[in-house]
Amino acid sequence: MRLCFTIVALLLGALFPPSAPGQTPALAAKPLVADKRLRVAGGALPERLRRIWRFKTGGPITSSPVVQNGTVYFGSEDKSVYALNAKTGRKIWSFKTGGVVEATPCVTGNLVAIGSSDGSLYALDSASGKLRWRFKTQDKILGGANAVRSPDGKAVWIVVGSYDNHVYCLNAATGKKIWSYETENYVNGTPAIADGRVIIGGCDGVLHVIALTTGKRVLALPIDDYIAGSASVAGQNAYLGHYGNAVVCADTRAGKVVWTYRERGFPYFSTPAVAPDRIVIGGRDRYVHAIDRATGKGLWLFRTRGKVDSSPVICDGKVLVGSEDGNLYMLRLSDGKMLWSYTIGRPVMSSPHVQAGTVIIGADDGYLYAFGA
Repeated sequence: MRLCFTIVALLLGALFPPSAPGQTPALAAKPLVADKRLRVAGGALPERLRRIWRFKTGGPITSSPVVQNGTVYFGSEDKSVYALNAKTGRKIWSFKTGGVVEATPCVTGNLVAIGSSDGSLYALDSASGKLRWRFKTQDKILGGANAVRSPDGKAVWIVVGSYDNHVYCLNAATGKKIWSYETENYVNGTPAIADGRVIIGGCDGVLHVIALTTGKRVLALPIDDYIAGSASVAGQNAYLGHYGNAVVCADTRAGKVVWTYRERGFPYFSTPAVAPDRIVIGGRDRYVHAIDRATGKGLWLFRTRGKVDSSPVICDGKVLVGSEDGNLYMLRLSDGKMLWSYTIGRPVMSSPHVQAGTVIIGADDGYLYAFGA
């Protein structure tokens, strides 16, 4: 349902050190280092875009697209997974599952792993769309999977959560279960993986930190409200919104909440994008929020006319995000000023993928859209 990116286990504190308390430093003049884990894209992005192509599916698209080697992969509520040529929007293949596909695909090597509301994680050949294996859970999979090299470096593992209250770690080559971890409620978000640990929030109101090697609990930090979205992890800090109308920064080493941001009393289902000095997240209060990364103080608000479950992407000093009001917005990162928007006319609950100056996003009208210079 939400974002999924192939993650390597690196610490990011050295790349993006937080500001000292009480300070809000100016944004760096040079471009941010691209890091899909933090929803930061590299390269230049013009302030005005035009529609390059669109592709029609048979149902709303809440799945967020992923582009790999010139191919865009995504799911649709018409129960299918699609692969398109990223430049032209022409279909390469499609694969039918047994339920709606809200999850974002995880692309690793020549494998596309994606969950379905039929309770299965499907592993498809990225070139042909042929099924390699299928792993069945006891309930729907709406969140994205994640991929990481095994601790011994000999294999690739895929980690995914399910509404059967479990997080699963599978061998990417075979689909064989390595371990499973049980929570006390649905697992809806995409697992983050960093420094040999899996970090994921649950609808049990707990931020779970799991040892990648064993699947054993390292830490269970109570957040006390449903965590429907995914956490963005930089260094030892996890940034996430939750159903208790707040955004939090949690220290996953010390096991404590560093700060809590509350504004307007509405839940957050969006996953934050993380810049060196701030995070940007959408809220169900119809606003996009920029929050100081060190202190948790609000920096700016941008008002839309619908809830913002779409997860922002930061690129070239700009923020791309969709809204239920039917618009795709481009905002200036420094102050939240709108630079450009495109009216689709139906809710945009998917999250954008930004690469090489191209923005790709799905909408409830069943189309996948591509925008560029």
